[in-house]
Amino acid sequence: MERKYQQLKVWQESMLLAEEVYRAIQDLPASERFGLADQLRRASVSIPSNIAEGAGRGSDRELVRFLQIAKGSLQEVETQLLLCSRLTLLPSTDHLFETTNRVFALLTAFINRLKQNL
Repeated sequence: MERKYQQLKVWQESMLLAEEVYRAIQDLPASERFGLADQLRRASVSIPSNIAEGAGRGSDRELVRFLQIAKGSLQEVETQLLLCSRLTLLPSTDHLFETTNRVFALLTAFINRLKQNL
């Protein structure tokens, strides 16, 4: 059964980001499998999870709060990807940054739209 939050473009794109992160971390060196890989995995999963949780809370105020938490997790993922890029730990991060930018824009627009109605 599909839930309403699954129809949200921001949730769909954040799920795509989580999938891309899971695939990318397979290319990390073995020395980073339990450090940076674990952090990336947790933060990327947190984004769609918080969107879903906020959507299930039943109020726009609560949804905004969880969207902001998701945005914080997104910035955590972005920071970790920047570190991977600086240390050349991953062969390419361009597609990941494109997806983070899309999710960031969608989250920001959704938060701003909801805040106008509060």
